Amino acid sequence: MRSFSAFILFLIGASCALHAGEPARFYVATDGSDAWSGRLAAPNAARTDGPFASLERAQSAVRAAGPSGGVEVNVRGGVYARRQALRLEAADSGTGDHPVVWRAFPGEHPVLSGSVGLTRFDPVTAPAVRQRLRPEVVAHVLHASLPAHGVSDYGQLEQRGSPGLELFYRGERMQLARYPNAGWLLIADVPQTGPQRLNEGLDRERRFKGIPAGRHYGRITFSDPRPATWAADPNLYAHGFWTWDWSDSFQRIAAIDAAKREITFAAPHHHYGYTQNQRFYFVNVLEELDRPGEWYLDRASGDLYFYPPGPVTTGDVEVSVLNEPFFTLVGAHDVQVVGFACHTSRGGGARISGGESCAFLGCEFRNLGAFAVEIDGGRSHEVRSCDAFDLALGAIRVAGGDRPTLTPSGHRIHNNHLHHISRWLRAGPAGIAIEGVGQQIAHNLIHDTPFEGLTLKGNDHVLEFNEVHHVTLETGDAGAIHTGRDYTWRGNVIRHNYWHDLKGPGLHGATAVYLDDFSSGFTVSGNLFYRAGRGIQIGGGRDNIVAGNVFIECEPAVHLDARGLGWASNYFDGRYPYLTEQFAAVHGDRPPYTDRYPALRTLLGDQPAHPKGNRIVNNLSWGGRWLDVYDFFAFDFARCVELRDDAIADPVLLRRRAQDDGKPDPYFLNIDATEGYLAIRRDDPAASRELPGNAFFAEPPARFDPVTRTFVVTNPAALERLGIARLPIEKMGLQPDEFRRRR
Repeated sequence: MRSFSAFILFLIGASCALHAGEPARFYVATDGSDAWSGRLAAPNAARTDGPFASLERAQSAVRAAGPSGGVEVNVRGGVYARRQALRLEAADSGTGDHPVVWRAFPGEHPVLSGSVGLTRFDPVTAPAVRQRLRPEVVAHVLHASLPAHGVSDYGQLEQRGSPGLELFYRGERMQLARYPNAGWLLIADVPQTGPQRLNEGLDRERRFKGIPAGRHYGRITFSDPRPATWAADPNLYAHGFWTWDWSDSFQRIAAIDAAKREITFAAPHHHYGYTQNQRFYFVNVLEELDRPGEWYLDRASGDLYFYPPGPVTTGDVEVSVLNEPFFTLVGAHDVQVVGFACHTSRGGGARISGGESCAFLGCEFRNLGAFAVEIDGGRSHEVRSCDAFDLALGAIRVAGGDRPTLTPSGHRIHNNHLHHISRWLRAGPAGIAIEGVGQQIAHNLIHDTPFEGLTLKGNDHVLEFNEVHHVTLETGDAGAIHTGRDYTWRGNVIRHNYWHDLKGPGLHGATAVYLDDFSSGFTVSGNLFYRAGRGIQIGGGRDNIVAGNVFIECEPAVHLDARGLGWASNYFDGRYPYLTEQFAAVHGDRPPYTDRYPALRTLLGDQPAHPKGNRIVNNLSWGGRWLDVYDFFAFDFARCVELRDDAIADPVLLRRRAQDDGKPDPYFLNIDATEGYLAIRRDDPAASRELPGNAFFAEPPARFDPVTRTFVVTNPAALERLGIARLPIEKMGLQPDEFRRRR
């Protein structure tokens, strides 16, 4: 009877609110009840009415209220254990004037948690386990049975994806027991015998013993004696950058031959094979559970062993169990999610599929096993002023629009702080992965990730006023933003961003704006590059505009090559027709492509391997190296590239091959090699001949303070004469708004 009465009160309250033109307001709280009306923010004194207990009950109330006049669900502070996604569909939608709003109660912090706490630990007693652990750590290691805690699904440790179940101590992700504890081992050799060659390798790169990079028979060898002492274990993996410093994976170990110091990997193998001298380490090694914060999982039995970094009390230790996003919006429209925290899950934070005008505003995503937010299709969705950090993979993936018709999606990714991502897969998804047509990416701050800050595929995206620093920390041949390998990805604008403090330890290092493999039709303007590695790399592409940028201590500021006439000629001689296949897939020689991008009308018949139509104008550079040109003798630089009105105060103006030896430029083997290359300095008489139409300065015409982010112009007349405009640096990066009180 009480439940029925509460339901009648709920209906009456909803009707009155709608009649008055006010939004219907419902409340959810950890001390609520789904038998109550949900119309009170707290239980009444008699505890006969109050807020709902579950999001699902609130969803039912939202549907019953209908969208007229708007609906709000206010969720009180506290932790809400989630075992499934909240799925919002068309029936859960609002209207353009009156969206359905799911929000944190003002001043409170609701946390959705996808974890289970581990509360029952005991000392290690199993003789077989004690024997494998080091004697000095046995007393410190604790054992917990996951099945005893109701956890029987441990997920899969995927090759290039989810880590499955993870362990957290006081909100911090713990490390699966690894060897070595820090740093890397190197592949000693890749045996070239066996019943089946599993990868032919890349013939142009023969780094060791004349073997194509990546060629293998499923085995590698190691020089360290330690792994030979471990017991056979089906739970043992190795994580490595097996051939390239921009692609890693986790490989399950089928066997270790102690006598040969040889590892046999289980299939599937790394896509690019295995190569001598590449880096790796072992993971989930019971014998190496030797440092506070490490743990080990036996997936057959569900026995978990943990060396805690401190005392363990109730609530300290949890494992991730939720396998799907906290929010799934399918075909929904006019829905806003405001101020929620989504913590500790194997899945992501939110996934939006289709629909229109949905938004995640001021939310926090932490300790997740997948993307914080994914947008797939639909129109005009928004992610604004959210924080995403400590993520196993990437932060935001946004896809939408229609490439055959070049119809934009209008999705907006604005003012988000994304950091400490790719904690599991080191060269996995980027901070923001952009796909489709017409995404707007602005005022985001991205930093502290081992791989790339942003990746871009598609057309007519605008990236502006973002700040990106300290990315590519563990990789090489990577970009703060990376794109490439499609002539039809055009119309993209990268303007007024701040790229700084970039360095990649792997082969070929870091580039800020990496227009890789024939990227064309980009406009890169008004950006600030400070100690940004290679500032801009134009990798064989055409029709790119580099204008009005400031480069400080970059080496070089600009890289340009004609790789299609050298090491990448296979794209044009029929051996690898990928570019022409991609061109044909969208009918790049017809409208709307030829209307939007007229250069496509003649591209395939106009020496497509030549980097024609690139313009590098009105830029300012000092303190580093200005320009690297590779494949210099393979093309006519002056006819292909417009280079003028740049103000250059770099000590080195141009780096290129010293002479034409009739061979392909070998920079693809090591871009930092010096043998055979010529560096033309500012005081060299050849400088004005090789770089006509530009202005050279012994001293920079401006100074920059990276602490205060201010410029002091010392030669304004020169900059005005060259048409170099002031950069709006105060607008770059995070901005205060209703959800973000400070930068």
